[in-house]
Amino acid sequence: MVPMGAYGTWPSPIDAALAASNDGRPDFVGVVGDEVWWTAPRPTEGGRRELVRRRAGGAEEPVLPAPWNVRSRVIEYGGRPWAAATRPEGGPLAVFVHLPDQRLYAFEPDGAAEPRPLTPVSGVGGGLRWADPVLHVERGEVWCVLEEFTGEAPTDVRRVVAAVPLDGSAADDRAAVRELTDGRHRFVTGPRLSPDGRHAAWIAWDHPRMPWDGTEVMVGEVSGTGPFTAVRSVAGGPDESVAQADWAPDGSLLFVSDPGNWWELRRIRPDALDRGEPAAAGLCDGRHEEFGGPLWKIGLQWFQPLDSGLIAVIHGRGSTALGILDPETGELVDAAGPWTEWAPTLAAHGTRVVGVAASPRTGYEVVELDTRTGRTRVIGAAHVDAVDPAYYPEPQIRTFTGPDNREIHAHIYPPHNPDRVAPDDELPPFVVWAHGGPTGHAPLVLDLEIAYFTSRGIGVAEVNYGGSTGYGREYRNRLREQWGVVDVEDCAAVAEALASEGTADPDRLAIRGGSAGGWTAAASLTSTDVYACGTIIYPILDLMGWATDGTHDFESRYLESLVGPLAEVPGRYRERSPIEHVDRISVPFLLLQGLDDPICPPVQSERFVAQTAGRGIAHAYIAFEGESHGFRRADTMIRALEAELSLYSQTFGIPRTDIPRLELKK
Repeated sequence: MVPMGAYGTWPSPIDAALAASNDGRPDFVGVVGDEVWWTAPRPTEGGRRELVRRRAGGAEEPVLPAPWNVRSRVIEYGGRPWAAATRPEGGPLAVFVHLPDQRLYAFEPDGAAEPRPLTPVSGVGGGLRWADPVLHVERGEVWCVLEEFTGEAPTDVRRVVAAVPLDGSAADDRAAVRELTDGRHRFVTGPRLSPDGRHAAWIAWDHPRMPWDGTEVMVGEVSGTGPFTAVRSVAGGPDESVAQADWAPDGSLLFVSDPGNWWELRRIRPDALDRGEPAAAGLCDGRHEEFGGPLWKIGLQWFQPLDSGLIAVIHGRGSTALGILDPETGELVDAAGPWTEWAPTLAAHGTRVVGVAASPRTGYEVVELDTRTGRTRVIGAAHVDAVDPAYYPEPQIRTFTGPDNREIHAHIYPPHNPDRVAPDDELPPFVVWAHGGPTGHAPLVLDLEIAYFTSRGIGVAEVNYGGSTGYGREYRNRLREQWGVVDVEDCAAVAEALASEGTADPDRLAIRGGSAGGWTAAASLTSTDVYACGTIIYPILDLMGWATDGTHDFESRYLESLVGPLAEVPGRYRERSPIEHVDRISVPFLLLQGLDDPICPPVQSERFVAQTAGRGIAHAYIAFEGESHGFRRADTMIRALEAELSLYSQTFGIPRTDIPRLELKK
């Protein structure tokens, strides 16, 4: 007989160290000769990202050992940080961005030499940064995005498409970098060269738009030694979001955009481009699902043209699948397999397509599809069950009804542990998770942080509140000028629905979130009485401060769409800011903050805590040195998870002696 135990008291083999060691995912896949390469998280090595290769025989090994850290800081969220190609004389040549100095380096992995810098260091502001590189060995260059700081303020920055010589002549000479665009746009992605070498295409946009609001596909003619010429916009606009653009083998320009409600794959034929009449035709109209997503990083990929003329696509509604699209017939065949979420990174070589996917039973893995046979297999970063999968949660895909009868999508993870059952007369505590962004999405995948709680008897509800991606533009536009309202209402509606239907204990509800989710958590504690406590992680707390040089350039105008133009509605900024209403908080909370965070700086958290002191509200503030936006170090994540569990243990009256007790001050 399975022993009985109160919710929250259950023993679990999924400890904080195990959850931390499995944090992060492989990303930015590529094919180099017969090998597949990708970047991989190393949380136990200070959170660095390692460039990994899978040899033709199947062995995985690092391309670059420690201390090399392959990650770009362009727009702070980064972008594709590496590229590689086979040299004419044989063997791979790789270029990559090293996190500490943000320089671009070249490296021959099969040679004896150390990586050599290709770009200089700048002492101005955030310096010189690079992302989304494409190697042109025959030209002796790598084309990429250059982000250059021109002053000390976070918004003193310009971005251009640039060509960096592979001979190292720019390592000490900024003038040797050849700028390919004129800087007319605030933001750009890396350029893609047409098959005939005549044209380059890239995406551009300007403040105050975010890339999911409106972007343009730019096309320019490639000259021998100068910048692109005859540059023109061929698709997109202020109210149309282009998420990716690339060339098909026949010279057609492919791109994902949303002139309607959904991101869809579209095509401009080569003859239309040459005539200057770039009429675009949809390739998957009427499917009512997304073939793209929010461009939070530079160089994300939702489609990959194949040599055969077919197109590998990531698509779906709520969850995603990998499919092969015939652009002539519109036929779309999905790859077989258990995966419910495909990361926006794809690579192809011949008939092979490589991506990164996960499921509710597996973490993210590198997966290969053979388009000839339809066979899929895991080829890298294979999921390993460190504990019995019987301890994993069983998610429920739910749709709730919120204010004004609007739909709210959520994933519900009830408590689950094969070693314990709860008393029949007890309802479980539940924590509502608000994802970041807020233009983001909570994927349906195995997350050991969720399992950390559910295996102990605490349920989790991940809410894809109005404003989330994956459900069409109309759904994500619900948050326009309603941030701090719709997200808060939707999370509360899910929590209250779970309580009213008898799934959750109404007296033991909590909310937690990081970044924009931290905002939602804090705003929920200051504007509702639904929750008994909350966990607030590297949050936005002061809209006025954030909007006035209080964050990085990429999101410095984001609030104009989320809240409204500051000059027109300054009162709204004050009224919605949690820092203006600390006196309304009546329940305990935990605040976690990275001290090196340029996106949500610690000053806001510090002011929030200072205003809480002496008000009689139990709270704790933990700041982590060396952590930025999004915790990456194993020791940080362990302490954060255990502190969070201790908050719930104390608030919900759950006795636990297997974790450090969090000191709550008043």
